[in-house]
Parts: sequence; C-alpha cells; structure tokens
Amino acid sequence: MKQTIFCGIVLCGLVIAGCNKPSRAEQYKAEKHVRDSIALTEQERSLAYYQNQLELLLPKADSLMAFFKYERNEKYQDHGFYVLTGWNSLRILVRDDGSELLLYREGRRIEDTDPSIKGKELELLERAKHLQIIISDVKECENRIERTSMEVQKYQKRLQKQ
Repeated sequence: MKQTIFCGIVLCGLVIAGCNKPSRAEQYKAEKHVRDSIALTEQERSLAYYQNQLELLLPKADSLMAFFKYERNEKYQDHGFYVLTGWNSLRILVRDDGSELLLYREGRRIEDTDPSIKGKELELLERAKHLQIIISDVKECENRIERTSMEVQKYQKRLQKQ
C-alpha cells in the first residue's frame, strides 16, 4: 500500500513537472538571451578598453605633433602629411593615417636606412617613426571603437526586443 501511494506521488510529480517544463522555443529564447547578454558584456568591456587606449595615445600624439605641421592640398591629395618643421636639409613626412613615412634630401626621395642620416637628423627621424606608430595606433583604436560601438548597439537592441 505504501509503495502504491509512493509510486502515485512520484507519477503525479512527473506529470506536474512535465507540464511546467518550458517548451523548446522558450528554452531557445532563454539561451539566446543569455548569449546576447554575454556578448553585450564582452563588447562593452572591449569598448572601454579601446577608449582607454585612445585616451592614453592622444596626449603622446599631441606632444609629438608639436614638432610637425600639417600639409594637405585638398585639390590633389586624399591624405595629408605631418611635415617636420625647422629642418632644411632633410624633409620628413608622415602620412596622416600613419601608413607612410617619406624622407627627402634636396628634392630626392631617400630611404630611412640611408647612411647619410646622422646625428640630429637621426633623432628627428626616430621622432617621425614614433609619430607614425602612434598615428597608426590612434586610427586603429578609433576604428575599433566605431565597430565595437555598433556591436554594443546591436546587442542592446536584440536584448530590448526579447
């Protein structure tokens, strides 16, 4: 008798539990919500990291740019160049997106490995190389901030709809 009652209670429990079990669609929605929440958190952390990196890079870029002036002929050039100021024999240009470093001596293009670059010119060249790297890093941070911001917005919208 006790066994029969116990089996009946267990069966009732299974039936009741079966009725309360979420459907596959509900389970999928709940899992999707969790995945989107995790992805949103990851994107927000990435965004904060890139914004922090940009905040660290901008003062360095500003301090280096004090030695350069910006030149761009809008009619003919898509990009401008930061040109080293105050030096006549060697002309050093850094493209405004950091993709190029150009050197000219007496109107002729030379390589940054040219043995004639010595002393103060070598110091200036190193400064230009440093600026090139920082500009490139700033542009990369800005691009990543833009892409990550769009991802954050995408996941926020998804979570609002759920």
